[in-house]
Amino acid sequence: MRILFSSFPQHGHLLPLFPLARAFQQRGHEVAVLTAAGMAPVVAAQGLELLPAGPLPDVLFAEVARRTGGDPASAPTPDSVAEFFAGARVDLTVDEAFAVTEGWQPDLVVSEACDFVGPLVAARTGTPVATLAFGPPLPPVFTEAMEGRARTQHETRGLSWQPRRWLLDTWPASMRADEWQQPEGWLPLRPEAFQVPGETATKLRTSTRPRVLVTFGTWFSDPEKLSPLLRELSTLDADVLVTLGLAAKPEEFDVDRERIEFVGFTPMEDLLDGVDVVVTHGGAGTTSAALKKGVPLVVLPQGADQFFQAERVAAAGAGIALDPPSQTPRTLTEAVQTVLEDATFRDNTTTIAKEIAAMPDANEVAATLEAGL
Repeated sequence: MRILFSSFPQHGHLLPLFPLARAFQQRGHEVAVLTAAGMAPVVAAQGLELLPAGPLPDVLFAEVARRTGGDPASAPTPDSVAEFFAGARVDLTVDEAFAVTEGWQPDLVVSEACDFVGPLVAARTGTPVATLAFGPPLPPVFTEAMEGRARTQHETRGLSWQPRRWLLDTWPASMRADEWQQPEGWLPLRPEAFQVPGETATKLRTSTRPRVLVTFGTWFSDPEKLSPLLRELSTLDADVLVTLGLAAKPEEFDVDRERIEFVGFTPMEDLLDGVDVVVTHGGAGTTSAALKKGVPLVVLPQGADQFFQAERVAAAGAGIALDPPSQTPRTLTEAVQTVLEDATFRDNTTTIAKEIAAMPDANEVAATLEAGL
């Protein structure tokens, strides 16, 4: 069969698709990834075919600002988020998407939860859709706004709106809100920390002291914001390891280099062994990777959907959430110290890790989807 994976062109959206894409490929199917050409190196490293369409996020942010004056990253509102994912992105991507998929008739489209280009391709070809969700469910006010905008995009192009057939959910049960109800077509899918097949794992130096991993994802590692936090963290009797993401450089941080170790963009799978606490912005991928390894968190959400992850981490006792304006160097250091000293956080994340380990893996889910086609 032919399986088309479709994603918004950003690491946090694209990477969660790869385990299932590789599983389908290993099961003998033809797999392609529909996203922006700028993500080509990331897709190629997975050994997957790229069908390039649409611009990268910087162009989309500028277009949303021009259309609405809003910023869906730092100040997300239902309208700005809907315009970003289901408005501007669709308008600037879908014609290219139709062109590159012409003649590539998929048997299944797997679309991440904020991608509305893949479902348009599916509607055009009469293909069933599986939606892959990462992180906790977004509040209905956001999902309804995005779906409403997406429906309009289908109508504008003379395509019938078709609901997804499956929802692939990577969020563990104990992290859900009490009011959660199982959607139609729901299938659990074990989250996997990002890794590059065939690459040798990064070797970190060993230490007898606690290790604190500070990771603010690919785009939120602002040296000006992080430097005061890192300077205070370095006063702890702990090793502090900091990921740089894709934009920052070590020399841009005003810190004591003898107390802080920096690493470039590195798969989370290579970083989490031996870590005692993760300090993070609360991206869904980072949060899931830490929980899968049983590592408690201190979450400092910066924007986008990170506040939802932070709230769930705190509610489950898997760590401490610090919302603005509580994200001060002293408050962060106190929170890290608390998580290191209170075994309850580690016990809770260990329980969640066992729950995640019991979820169906990508190969099992691929087989279920095959059987349903």
